[in-house]
Amino acid sequence: MGSNFSHNQIVLIRHARPMVDRHGFFSSRAAARFISDYDAAAVEEFVFEHHALPTGSYKKIFCSTLLRSQLTAKAIFGEDATFVVRPEFREFERKVFSLPLLRLPVGFWLVMARLLWFLGFNSKGIETFAQARQRARTCANILAGEAETHHAAILVAHGLLNNFIMLELRRMGWKLTDKGGSSFLAVNILQRRKADAESQA
Repeated sequence: MGSNFSHNQIVLIRHARPMVDRHGFFSSRAAARFISDYDAAAVEEFVFEHHALPTGSYKKIFCSTLLRSQLTAKAIFGEDATFVVRPEFREFERKVFSLPLLRLPVGFWLVMARLLWFLGFNSKGIETFAQARQRARTCANILAGEAETHHAAILVAHGLLNNFIMLELRRMGWKLTDKGGSSFLAVNILQRRKADAESQA
């Protein structure tokens, strides 16, 4: 924990694996239902260990409004922690496009839905990619403000959102010091020297 005296730190954790069945072939309607089930699912039991995760005095944990984020945060940090649930930290939305009669692996539907959304062709009724990027920027500012005030900020959220928050934080001068990837329970840690933060205040 000694590095926290000279650096502020932001920890981004992805949620654990949701308990939802993705085997078999799905119609577009079934794939849309899968997304709803995924967002409502509990998470699998897990053992969490990370060599650089702040513990002890860090009891304020940010998480999203989605169940998998909150359950993961409570399993890692315990019921005594203070959990700050904010809608800004929910995962980027996705919507399955309609292709009648086809039955395909759910992964195909999810990848195509996300790809079309990135390109601006599949965002009717949901947040656009540009709006999601702006939300990630807001998230980065929330976490940076928390870290600069309390020396650390911890978020348990979602894979894609966490990646875009990291991108925004790095643009703000934060350095990725512990790269954990995007898998379930991945931990990514960013640091910024306090002197750097104070010089831009």
